[in-house]
Amino acid sequence: MYFVALVLKSSNPILAFEDLRIVRDGTVILDGVNWRVQPGEHWTILGANGSGKTSLLSALTGYLMPTSGEISVLGEIYGRSDWRELRKKVGLVSSSIRQMMNDAEPALETVASGKLAMIDLWGPPLSRAEKAAALRLLKQVECEYLAEREWRVLSQGERQRVLIGRALMAKPRVLILDEPCAGLDPAAREKFLQFLQRLGGHKNSPALILVTHHVEEIMPVFSHVLILKAGRVLAAGTKSGILNSRNLSSALALPMKLKKIRERFHLNIG
Repeated sequence: MYFVALVLKSSNPILAFEDLRIVRDGTVILDGVNWRVQPGEHWTILGANGSGKTSLLSALTGYLMPTSGEISVLGEIYGRSDWRELRKKVGLVSSSIRQMMNDAEPALETVASGKLAMIDLWGPPLSRAEKAAALRLLKQVECEYLAEREWRVLSQGERQRVLIGRALMAKPRVLILDEPCAGLDPAAREKFLQFLQRLGGHKNSPALILVTHHVEEIMPVFSHVLILKAGRVLAAGTKSGILNSRNLSSALALPMKLKKIRERFHLNIG
């Protein structure tokens, strides 16, 4: 059974982009982006290559400065608050992080390293409290049995779950999943997506933001969709109102036909 966490909306959104514009070397990368994520919402970001998805994530995580406009996290505005602290409220799971992990690092240490956003944990040995916290998160991401296994022997699906545990170690309010199913075989992908469904349905789950090219990866727990095209917001809102053949055809510049079968989506050239 699928379920969605119900959270009362507050006056302050978790994330807010106000007229965001990013220009580099005379090229407009993002233009007039307005987007808000409220408590209780889980979003999917869709768009063709070059639509601005990566730049939007870079701006959100503080690695790409806006030319104009504002980004706020929990009411705190980038540029007016300590970016280092704001970044801790935004967890990120991406292939770039996966590729930097130490092959010999046990999964427990990988998760623990997320507290300080550190790659290749070093310094004093983990305290009993840190080990206990990391172990609780491994249990939450359904990988408690991996605690002592080295990174080199983990499957791709296991690595993704461990990285999610690592991101949760800092207790973020937002968790960005940047194409997390890339490299997974069909069975592993489906197991991972079912895991995301359970994670997002948890009452203490951070707001999930899934970046993907594939509509079949949009699980029922995802309530909203943001579609980008050429650096602008093509459509944004509830999944039922935004995810349709017309919007996807426009975003992908091809006639597309969207079907929904048993709460899952499928897309074909129309």
